[in-house]
Amino acid sequence: MNPEYQETLLANSDEIIRNWMDNLEDSKVKEYTSTISDDMIEQVNREFVNLVFSKLKDGHSQDSIEQFTERIVNLGWPLGYLTEGMQTFRSLCIRTLINESDVKDQEQFLQIVDDVNGWVDPIKKKLIDAYSTNWNSIISLQKVALQELSAPLIPVMDGITIMPLVGTIDTDRAKLIMENLLDGVIKHRADVVLIDITGVPVVDTMVAHHIIQAAEAVRLIGATCILVGIRPEIAQTIVNLGIDLSKFPTKSSLKRGFEKALEMTNREIAKVGEQDEKVIDDIIQSIEKRSE
Repeated sequence: MNPEYQETLLANSDEIIRNWMDNLEDSKVKEYTSTISDDMIEQVNREFVNLVFSKLKDGHSQDSIEQFTERIVNLGWPLGYLTEGMQTFRSLCIRTLINESDVKDQEQFLQIVDDVNGWVDPIKKKLIDAYSTNWNSIISLQKVALQELSAPLIPVMDGITIMPLVGTIDTDRAKLIMENLLDGVIKHRADVVLIDITGVPVVDTMVAHHIIQAAEAVRLIGATCILVGIRPEIAQTIVNLGIDLSKFPTKSSLKRGFEKALEMTNREIAKVGEQDEKVIDDIIQSIEKRSE
């Protein structure tokens, strides 16, 4: 930037900052900050201003930009906060230079615009790139977390595990179910796996095919699958579609499936008192809640 223009901007920095802060406070970011205090908004705006002006004064590191954009992403503020803020800052700087300089012709005016653009545009680009990087990182972490929750395997007793499935099962999720199921059977040394489809809204040919494949894969590594949670409408659909689920046990509820798993692992089911029976029911209900 022209040293003369740089000195002019620094000399008028207080006014530029004040006008820019006023504009940021009135910007559309208010629509996204209903749960954020005014003090926090002012603090972030101030940090934004200082970050940009530091380039004109002393230069700034890439780390400071990444830290600032990470904070913006974590707050849930839109990219428009940065782009609109930089556009307003550009306009204020150009206006200040025109007012403070003796602009005699169009060439001088264009020189001012080029100098300001040459200063502002690289900062704006770095801010956008850093914002995008941080945003993609957050999305990736959330995707991993959702994948872990979409096909959990819960060990409930020595040799018995439960996989509660909730929501629609597509090809990608079916692959994840298969991977988690096989890894979990080996990790927990499971003899019986209960696949609970109570929370699966629709069981069509594709879903049934994926479940059969998973059950067959589990059988090949020495364990047995029990399909539980078959509601009447699901049973009717399976029959109408001609789907063969005879290769592995099926039960209508998680409780009945758990009782079957106990028998398959050579555990004797003894008659208990009402109090003990209530304890067992509480355990079953707890498992069912975790699958919701």
